Amino acid sequence: MKVKTLIFLTLFISGSTAFAQQKGIVSGVVVDASLNNETMPAVSVAVQGTKMGANTDIDGKFKLELTPGTHILVFSYVGYQTLRDTVAVKAGNNINLSVAMASDAQVLDDVVITGEVRKDTESALLRKQMNSAVITQSIGSQEMSRKGISNAAVAITKVTGIAKQEGTSGVFVRGLGDRYNNTLLNGLPLPSNEPTSKNISLDLFGTDVIQSIGISKTYTAEDYGDVGGATVNIISKEHVGNPTLSVEIGGGLNTNAFRSDFKRADNWKRFGFYNVKPPTTLQQYTFGSKWSPNTVDKPFNYDFSIQGGKSFQVGEEGRLNIFATVSHKNNYQFRKGSEKVMGSRVDIVNADYFNIEKNVYETNTTGMLNLDYRVNSKNRLRWNSIFINGSSSAVNDYDVAPLDEPIQFTRQTLTQQNQLFLNQLLGEHQLKERLSLDWGASYGIVNADMPDRITSTLSTSNSGGFEFNNSQVNNQNRYFQYINEKEIAGRFAFNYKLFKNEMGEYNGKLSVGYTGRYKKRDFEATQINARIQQSGIAADPNNLDAFLNADNFTTTTATSPTFRFETARVLSLVPQTYDAKLNVHGGFALFEHTPNKNLTYTLGLRADKVLQKMTWDVNILQPIVDFDQADIDKVFILPEATLKYTLSENQNLRVAASKSYTLPQFLEKAPFQYEDVTSLTFGNGALKPADNYNLDIKWEQFPSSDELFSAGIFGKYIKDPISQTLITSAASNLFSFLNAGDYAYVFGAEIEMRKNITSGFSGGMNVTYMYSRQELDPEKVAKETDYTMSVNFNDDHDRLQGASPLLVNADLTYKLNSGKVRPTIAIVGNYFYDRIFSLGAFGRGNIVEKGYPTLNFISNTAINEKWEVGLKINNLLNNEVRMEQENTDQSVEVYNYKRGLDFSLGVKYKIF
Repeated sequence: MKVKTLIFLTLFISGSTAFAQQKGIVSGVVVDASLNNETMPAVSVAVQGTKMGANTDIDGKFKLELTPGTHILVFSYVGYQTLRDTVAVKAGNNINLSVAMASDAQVLDDVVITGEVRKDTESALLRKQMNSAVITQSIGSQEMSRKGISNAAVAITKVTGIAKQEGTSGVFVRGLGDRYNNTLLNGLPLPSNEPTSKNISLDLFGTDVIQSIGISKTYTAEDYGDVGGATVNIISKEHVGNPTLSVEIGGGLNTNAFRSDFKRADNWKRFGFYNVKPPTTLQQYTFGSKWSPNTVDKPFNYDFSIQGGKSFQVGEEGRLNIFATVSHKNNYQFRKGSEKVMGSRVDIVNADYFNIEKNVYETNTTGMLNLDYRVNSKNRLRWNSIFINGSSSAVNDYDVAPLDEPIQFTRQTLTQQNQLFLNQLLGEHQLKERLSLDWGASYGIVNADMPDRITSTLSTSNSGGFEFNNSQVNNQNRYFQYINEKEIAGRFAFNYKLFKNEMGEYNGKLSVGYTGRYKKRDFEATQINARIQQSGIAADPNNLDAFLNADNFTTTTATSPTFRFETARVLSLVPQTYDAKLNVHGGFALFEHTPNKNLTYTLGLRADKVLQKMTWDVNILQPIVDFDQADIDKVFILPEATLKYTLSENQNLRVAASKSYTLPQFLEKAPFQYEDVTSLTFGNGALKPADNYNLDIKWEQFPSSDELFSAGIFGKYIKDPISQTLITSAASNLFSFLNAGDYAYVFGAEIEMRKNITSGFSGGMNVTYMYSRQELDPEKVAKETDYTMSVNFNDDHDRLQGASPLLVNADLTYKLNSGKVRPTIAIVGNYFYDRIFSLGAFGRGNIVEKGYPTLNFISNTAINEKWEVGLKINNLLNNEVRMEQENTDQSVEVYNYKRGLDFSLGVKYKIF
């Protein structure tokens, strides 16, 4: 019996083995054709007519053992077109497939609501982050909507290690400010809209034009080399799926503004489009608007937008996707607080601005057209045009007690208009099986105008009222500033696949390419002073035009109750100017290799030829007279290397090391003195570029498609860092830009978590801790400026300006995905610890922005398939924004105000 059993088992096993050997193997990888061929996990691969099948793994790979014959494989995924592929299987043979899936127009319209497979979803971006060969992070429109984010500036502050400093439009990345960062749109650089900034103000980009924002805090050779903190790449929104058309309207208020007697400039424009030119003569009074503002009772904010898209079939293979949007919004803000200009001791108060009221009206009008033409499976062209008009009209009142002088009143009415018009053309081409080409070109124009800034200074009179202060010729003035910046940029990269394996896959890639940019800025400014020729003339702050009008204007210098016009050039209207040009030509080579399933590394080298030239015509003392001495003409050689080690199917260990550089901003080198009410800023032509050395180590785990745990450490060493510093001057608050020491460094740790807590509930948190130090050397500053600038630092080292030792972001979200009413409710908070606003000198301590938490409430409810209702309450805690000057004898509060709460309610209707 035992012998029979043994014979039976032997025959059974032999037969089974022989049968198995007669099978063939079908394997392959599935990619997303609409997401740059990113691999797709969890795709169903079924054998039609059988119960056999499999799901793709985390890398989009699958494997099936099939009997010889013809089989039909069915590839399916929610929101994508179902594909069928017929394969002829032979015994013992291996078949390798590469399958590209495209989003299904009919299904995708439903997927938009659930947010499962679009390119802007959190899961899609996490998948891209997991598979990327380099360290990167992204935030998409889905996450921005969930967190109530209104623009790109707020969006990137939700990323680990990034914060926005009070009073600035730029952001700080790991303690490095605006000059160390770089802003791109679809991979091409953006011109700046502000004279004091390298980068365009990110709050100009509303979420209606953003598909996602990529943030790279490590440098790779294919990126532009002028970056030390982060490269921010805004990806413009594109259309996918069924035709769509939606309209949205909303309204809201700021509690401070709503309760105030809000002041609004006489030249205020509701939609923010200004066309104010400076006078062409000093012989007549030609101003068309009043010196004094008007008042508004209970101002409301409002916004509206319309957006839509459609796809068209072009020929047998082509498809044209069109997306367009137009939007407008305004915003009233009121701030009440105080400011001080302190000396080196608590009893030295150079100026006490004991009561400050700032009335700010802002607008943003945006239009964008995006054309995406997929010529065929191998060629794609994209055209993107965007126009943005951002404006701000502020009436700022200052009650000030100057040192040893009577109390004064200063009002500055500040009008600003920033216009960006940018056109881009981009292409992707599969030239051969192994060879592809990516390229792009752009032309951008920015007009950043300050049309008619009005400043008035009054003194208290013996009768207790006010009178015009005529102690300085510029105490009553109107200022006109215009910036025109044009930028042409281009890039191309040839990508060649290497190392084909037995599965038909390529394990390597060589990219060789070029990036170039040409930037030109024309700056001009004219200040017209109304020189009052007699003291003691009464003034009403709310009716300055009772005296400053055409009837009291004169062209003579006789002492009388009149005024005449003068400029910095006395009677000449020739403006103060500087012109700057920047040429950067860069070539790069980047090698990427995956020698086995666990290891991927890159090696890159970039060379940038930089030429920056500047000329100026200003009527002030110049630290450098020779224009050539302000030139930057240098070649930068920038190596980089990255390593990604896959610990498991959902865990990565990453290392990145690189060198990059930081160029001084135009205004940091131009010897032009910019005057604010409480401070003055002056350029330094001797400023040198900084060299940056970067190192990152990061571990990351992706427990599911929308969950993440990561931890990392980083370090940066900066040679010749650039700082804004108080310099020796008769003015008590004159700042300039200096290579303040030989080096600086920053290192720290970052932790990030995204977790599904229970059904419907999810949360996230990221924490950054860092330490920074910069060396300070007054002798170095003196030598490099030919002893035309003098500083007296309080110590030989300090922390980096803007570097907060601790940054925390957190959110908790509840989302209901089913039913006719589907609410999403989120609480979003963040906290930063104290950070340096400006470095101290001459015994005056650092001015430090004190840390505080913020908390926002966001609710968005989908009703059926057509309606959405959103409610946002920002700044729930309404903490006081405070700064202190840390003198040795005592820390003194030098700045404070409260923003108030912002309420907004919006309704969106999907027409189709």
